[in-house]
Amino acid sequence: MPIWLYEIRPLYTALILIVLIETVSMIGLFLARRFVLPRFNYSEGINDAVSGTVQAIGVFYGITVGLIAVAVWDTNSKATDLVTREASAIGGMYRDVQGFPAPLRDELSSLLRDYTTYIIQQSWPAQKQGRTAEGGTEIMNQFQAKLFAYQPATPGQAQLYGEALRAFNNLTDARRLRLNAVRGGLSGTMWAVIWIGAVISIGVAYLFNIQDAKMHALLIGLMAGFLSIVLFMIVINDKPFYGSVSVSPEPYQGLLDRLSTIK
Repeated sequence: MPIWLYEIRPLYTALILIVLIETVSMIGLFLARRFVLPRFNYSEGINDAVSGTVQAIGVFYGITVGLIAVAVWDTNSKATDLVTREASAIGGMYRDVQGFPAPLRDELSSLLRDYTTYIIQQSWPAQKQGRTAEGGTEIMNQFQAKLFAYQPATPGQAQLYGEALRAFNNLTDARRLRLNAVRGGLSGTMWAVIWIGAVISIGVAYLFNIQDAKMHALLIGLMAGFLSIVLFMIVINDKPFYGSVSVSPEPYQGLLDRLSTIK
């Protein structure tokens, strides 16, 4: 799928898909009725045979595309969950480090605020372009070095340190999952299956023996229109971190607004 389709407004994406698929379908119908169908010797009941074939192909193609649509919707929903999970992990980590002695407490708190700010101001714009910003890794490495260098002096500090290490592991896991999701999306093979199946589904409908060209065009147009809507839903949910419609960084922004009030 052309990457620029993800970058424009959803309305324009929908219009482009509808116009493109409808136009190609109508051109194909015209060519089929003009050059292909006259070569066939239609007999009584042929439309029943074509109808059965259309239904069989439609069922299998519908199941395939439906499963793909559900999968990309699930991916989009999970992306939102990943964002919320990482923001929550940052908040939990921030609360844990408040129990550390100064100046380590202030250094770690400052790094967490810097990391959250970096996600909002640097990582998110990069993700909308299909890239992953590397500055967040440097901040997390600095945080890890300071955290691992800490030596608890009392049993209470040791217990708090253990909780902080678990919180840090949760944070790094959530960060890794988000970065992996940025690079996700349907493979070229899956898109090939979608488009080839669409061509076959609509192409078989050209074989109906319908004398009225307008009626035939209406039938094909309805099939192409429905296909356009399904493909639009797949495109709009395929890359949750990419393009004009992407997962919002609002959980990070809300967290950053609250961090200054946590003592």
